[in-house]
Amino acid sequence: MKPSALAGRPGVGFKPEHFASIIAARQPVGFFEVHAENYMGDGGPPHAQLGKLREDYALSIHGVGLSIGSMQPLDTDHLRRLKTVCDRYEPESFSEHLAWSSHDTVFLNDLLPLPYTRETLSRVSDHISQVQDVLQRQMLLENPATYLLFAESTLEETEFLSEIVKRTGCGLLLDVNNVFVAATNHNIDPRAYLSRFPVQSVREIHLSGHSETVDDDGAPLLIDSHDTPVKDPVWALYEELIARTGPIASLVEWDNDVPNWRILRAEAEAAGEILTRAAKRRAA
Repeated sequence: MKPSALAGRPGVGFKPEHFASIIAARQPVGFFEVHAENYMGDGGPPHAQLGKLREDYALSIHGVGLSIGSMQPLDTDHLRRLKTVCDRYEPESFSEHLAWSSHDTVFLNDLLPLPYTRETLSRVSDHISQVQDVLQRQMLLENPATYLLFAESTLEETEFLSEIVKRTGCGLLLDVNNVFVAATNHNIDPRAYLSRFPVQSVREIHLSGHSETVDDDGAPLLIDSHDTPVKDPVWALYEELIARTGPIASLVEWDNDVPNWRILRAEAEAAGEILTRAAKRRAA
């Protein structure tokens, strides 16, 4: 099954506390996403649960530790463990972030931004090609939520992503919440950004919540916190996007202050309704 086979179905990020509720009955989702780094051990309850889920649902594996944008070589041991996880569960897609999170032997528990320059473009492209060669599968690259811009950037983010796709053959994971967060923080129009985004290369979409505060100057500042329901402006952007592209596999993330399964399932069902409406319009 290819990622496109999930185009009309919503997904959710799997949380172990939801396992009993999920297996109690067939759920209205097409796939579950897990973080690769949580399954790099050999066995135990995590693998027992994930193996059970894989019997009935597709999986998407999302990496948070490759540090694709690092100036250093990729950690080959980490990449080897990642391949083991992907070979074991044969996910419909594997994705990582356009970010860096390590320096020398220090791993930073954050996804840090990059300047968009020709040098960075070459380095990120080489790293993605290495990942795809090792995994023997296409990688999806996720657009970041950002809180600052680099004066040395010479490329727009959408141009940077388009060129990476051209050089590597990777796909894209479009995080609509990240678009809204970054656009608000940088005072740009998220719809204008999406109009330039290479949507033809998008294989998966992420939706999540964010928190709202203000910066030192009193301007709005949004944080990609993954601890609330998807906000109305993000739903609106998503529905407009899906109306333009047609259904794309769409996942709801909720990683902090995780609610009960009923609430998370309702978020996935809301995404599913939007996907269904888009499919019906296309079929009419």
